Amino acid sequence: MFIYLYYASAIILIPGILFSLYAQIKINASYKKYSRRTASSQWVAGEMAQMLIEKKGLNVKVCQIHGNLTDNYNPTTQVLSLSQGVYNSASIAALAVSAHEVGHAVQHQEGYFMLKFRSFMVGVVNFGSRLALPLAIIGLLLTWTAQFYTFGEYLLAIGIFAYSLTAIFAFITLPVEINASNRAKKMLIENNVLTERELKGAKSVLSSAALTYVASLVISLLYLLRFILIIASLKRNRD
Repeated sequence: MFIYLYYASAIILIPGILFSLYAQIKINASYKKYSRRTASSQWVAGEMAQMLIEKKGLNVKVCQIHGNLTDNYNPTTQVLSLSQGVYNSASIAALAVSAHEVGHAVQHQEGYFMLKFRSFMVGVVNFGSRLALPLAIIGLLLTWTAQFYTFGEYLLAIGIFAYSLTAIFAFITLPVEINASNRAKKMLIENNVLTERELKGAKSVLSSAALTYVASLVISLLYLLRFILIIASLKRNRD
């Protein structure tokens, strides 16, 4: 019965998976399109990132890393890492990605609340995700006994909340990424890195990237719904 329920409930995930595939196709297509267009300023992404960091007075190191679109900013080490395809490129796409990561570095310097909150949530989410299933199972088993029914209900609620932390994290990530992109667009124009016309391409790349975070949120919410439905069905069948 449980195996049937487990696989049958997977149908709920299909819309999220399709949306996630669409978002991935869109970002790949947008990045590929604008990675072929060189900015008229001739700025190379790695050098531009260093220039923006110096202008902002940030104590941040820029380095090159392996991979495709593995670009990131680590607030703990204060290292801004750009992938090989971005670091040495003067394309509109590379400059947009690079400026976005600088946006995260500026968020860190300014103490942007949502970035600090997201950093705090990383450990909480990792801890909660490990506890969610065991708590829910123990809680479910306890609800099958009259003596520990109430305690079991509490454990079930805590387990579901722990499982929901992934969705909460995805929700918190959205404004952090959107804010970093807005900062990036402003810096690209203010420092004459891109023209107004070229900025349209950068906006396309950054908007497509934001869509992948929306897809992550949708997937997280659907997984949470599936988890709740499985627990509720098992509990109802037992009752």
